Amino acid sequence: MSRTALPQAGRSGQARRWLAGAALTACVGFVAGLIALALRFQLDGPARWFWILVVAGVALAVLGLRAKGRRGASRAVAVASMVVALIWWTSIRPSADRDWAPDVAHGVTAWIEGHTAILNHVRNFDWRSTQDFTPRWETRRYDIDALSSVDLATSTWGNPAIAHTLVSFGFSDGAHLTFSAEIRRERDESFSEIGGFFKKFELVMIAADEADILRLRTTIRREDVALYPLDLTPAQRRALFLTYLDKANQLAAEPAFYHTIFANCTTIIFQLARLVEPGIPMDWRILLSGYVPGYLHDHGVTGAGLPLQTVKAQARISRIAQQADGRTDYSVVIRSGAPASP
Repeated sequence: MSRTALPQAGRSGQARRWLAGAALTACVGFVAGLIALALRFQLDGPARWFWILVVAGVALAVLGLRAKGRRGASRAVAVASMVVALIWWTSIRPSADRDWAPDVAHGVTAWIEGHTAILNHVRNFDWRSTQDFTPRWETRRYDIDALSSVDLATSTWGNPAIAHTLVSFGFSDGAHLTFSAEIRRERDESFSEIGGFFKKFELVMIAADEADILRLRTTIRREDVALYPLDLTPAQRRALFLTYLDKANQLAAEPAFYHTIFANCTTIIFQLARLVEPGIPMDWRILLSGYVPGYLHDHGVTGAGLPLQTVKAQARISRIAQQADGRTDYSVVIRSGAPASP
């Protein structure tokens, strides 16, 4: 026993030390990578690369001290660095005052007078291309008692699992108003899914005419857009509409960051829907927004008992929308081949 136990114990201890070292290296590398990505999206120019190099140097120092057996010093450097990084991260606050891109220059705000909702900064752009447009921000009045329908719009442009989701409210006079929770880009910024994890963008609530916000996607960007009538009671339609107005006012008063997973167009819809119907269950399809129609179909909110594939086929509006001319009522055209709202 004495001839074999010691070598085996030595090899076992050596393996444990190697695994511990590998785990430490992976952990330090992962944390340093997260901090470097945060710096990548928060800083510009030489400052970005300077601080990324500082992070790399600190990571190497932590590993080097550990390798030399100076565990206490290694731990102290790691903890101090994490504290500094957390203080910096929590100091990054959302803002409502930046040089915004024209299409998100204003978030909608609203107030109620009797049965009338008065909305300020309703977007009604005339889009000729994504870069050529006539901006119009309007003040509009809507009779809350005239709410007659609610539709969910989904827009995909490559990956069918990921969709932008919008909610459109219809009124008995034929008017439609669409709400969309969107990233609030600065004038020279472009969207980045990774940046959405690192406080790169604020969140804004846009309210727009369908001939603006849906036509931009169906006809100008040539995305695959679908429109799903939602089976809601009059009380639910009213409550959801007012909840959107409250959320818009809240974002205008207290800016918030967009987050790729936890604060995006679909999670905002789910959060607002839960205020109307608290029993709505959480589901993985809330995160993979391209599957939201299936989630709603399973819960009887859309489809009126039809198979899901039939519902999806009937909901697609891009082809018919692209055939419409500029003189036709866009909201009428996109519903001309779709089933009526329940």
